[in-house]
Amino acid sequence: EYRRLEDCEEGSPPGEEEEEQLLLHVTEGPTDSWHHIKDLDSFFTKISWHSLWNGFACVLLSDVLELVQFLFVVTFSTFLLCCVDYDVLFATRPLNHSHVPERSKVTLPDAVLPAPECARRLRGSGWLLFLLVLAGAVWLCRLVTALRRLVGYWEIRSFYIRALGIPAEELCNHSWQSVQARLLALQRRQPLCVPRRELTELDIHHRILRFRNYTVAMVNKSLLPVRFRLPLLGPVVFLTRGLQFNLELLLFRGPAALFQNTWSLRPQVKRAGARRALARGLARAAVLLGVANLALCPCVLGWRLLLAFFSYAEGLKRAPGSLGARRWSLYARHYLRHFNELGHELQARLGRGHAPATKYMDSFSSPLLAVLARHVGFFAGSVLAVLIVLTVYDEDVLTVQHILTAITLLGLVVTVARSFIPDEHAVWCPEQLLQRVLAHVHYLPEHWQGRAGRAETRAEMAQLFQYKAVFILEELLSPLVTPLILIFAFPPRALDIVDFFRNFTVEVAGVGDICSFAQLDVRHHGNPQWLSEGHTEAPPERQAEHGKTELSLMRFALSNPQWRPPPPARRFLGHLQAQVTRDAATAPPPRHLLAEGPLAASLLSEDS
Repeated sequence: EYRRLEDCEEGSPPGEEEEEQLLLHVTEGPTDSWHHIKDLDSFFTKISWHSLWNGFACVLLSDVLELVQFLFVVTFSTFLLCCVDYDVLFATRPLNHSHVPERSKVTLPDAVLPAPECARRLRGSGWLLFLLVLAGAVWLCRLVTALRRLVGYWEIRSFYIRALGIPAEELCNHSWQSVQARLLALQRRQPLCVPRRELTELDIHHRILRFRNYTVAMVNKSLLPVRFRLPLLGPVVFLTRGLQFNLELLLFRGPAALFQNTWSLRPQVKRAGARRALARGLARAAVLLGVANLALCPCVLGWRLLLAFFSYAEGLKRAPGSLGARRWSLYARHYLRHFNELGHELQARLGRGHAPATKYMDSFSSPLLAVLARHVGFFAGSVLAVLIVLTVYDEDVLTVQHILTAITLLGLVVTVARSFIPDEHAVWCPEQLLQRVLAHVHYLPEHWQGRAGRAETRAEMAQLFQYKAVFILEELLSPLVTPLILIFAFPPRALDIVDFFRNFTVEVAGVGDICSFAQLDVRHHGNPQWLSEGHTEAPPERQAEHGKTELSLMRFALSNPQWRPPPPARRFLGHLQAQVTRDAATAPPPRHLLAEGPLAASLLSEDS
């Protein structure tokens, strides 16, 4: 069904001739408006997003409110800088109330400067005018992008109604699997795309996740520069949304990208003789992109600070412990992702693993920090209790300078101190907790086995399951760190990345160039340790790490039961099913496990 790309000397990339005929014009029937769609990747991606976003109205509302939010942040920040008299607001300068003798208190309108004074301050600040012009240009670009996006999704809405027979009001009743089944049924009734071959579930996922599968594979093979060893800090992982955007721009979408369009690699990538020249060009593009990021760093950093302040300040005051909650890091979302796994499927799986992962991380505690936290919490709580009692007795206490600040900071100290105090009723069972995490996330390093209670294992787990405060800090540092990674860390990896794209790319007729790991081929990428004995011919360097090929094949077969895998994958799944049946036949019944005692019942309980 596919062939490996060796040295390719043709002037046009393989599959491009087929791509020009991927959607055929139909003169009659429900699909007469969809013909000659050149970019099927974008078409199928929009179909999936239209389903997950619950229709065009949600997409429209989201885009409009994002544009309004951008305007609000820029306008409100400018107002705070130029139109507020902080001397009056902080009562450092007395306000003349002689014309209104009955007024003695300062109101908010008193602290707002008149419009001419605001305009004078704005005109007197050249850098602020420059930033406003830059913000206006960015907003116009986002407006154009949103309009183009909405036009495309309006077409997809019409496709749902006319071709798939799903009205807008019934879209919420259809899952992605249901939409996909209707798309495949439409292909069988009236051929729309991929001539001379039947459209399958795997073809759709290849087009939607073409670039994402490459990224997941490069993380699996440790090719991307996201892991570092720093003095004093030791091994660290750094992958933020800003760095991810730059890497995707560099490899897939930019002018120097390895892909010449959304479905085909550049011809020189497929030639072994051009690998060094291509690697030098890729490294040079990374340096230039890093320099551009460095030049824009002040603007991006300022925007990130404003957005973080407006997003998290109120939540921090209302619930100081919210920053101590944990979330899966962006690196974890690539490390733990299966090949051909859609975003909502990954989110559901990691969501199910969130509770056991939180219990595992919370099971660790430092006795020294616990003793210190108890006493610090006692001292801060005592002062806070006195201040609260005084404010209840007489509300004029709140008028004392900095009293509200003291109450807020003391509450924050108490909340942070309590987070270091372990639950006195907790049971220390890290191995069982880590097994519950593994049941959902599916990937954990092999050297963690039998070492779940070690501090090193917890530190590595913290790279996957990080504090929300760490996530915010990394995003704020991203404008400073991303240029350094692009300039210094990416160029040494350029040759390995070019070799990866040449060696792990296959061309599928009617689909284009895809990552070979995404074919879920246990024969070429399977690992003998993962029940693939006799089914794999892959040397160690071509095997996916941590059994990702086998686990991805199992998940895809379970999520798409109507999919017909190729013979090697079918044999592997049959072997696996036989192994599971034998294990289930020899395993003791659950009632025998529960009869062993209360400890077993506690460990198997969902609430323990």
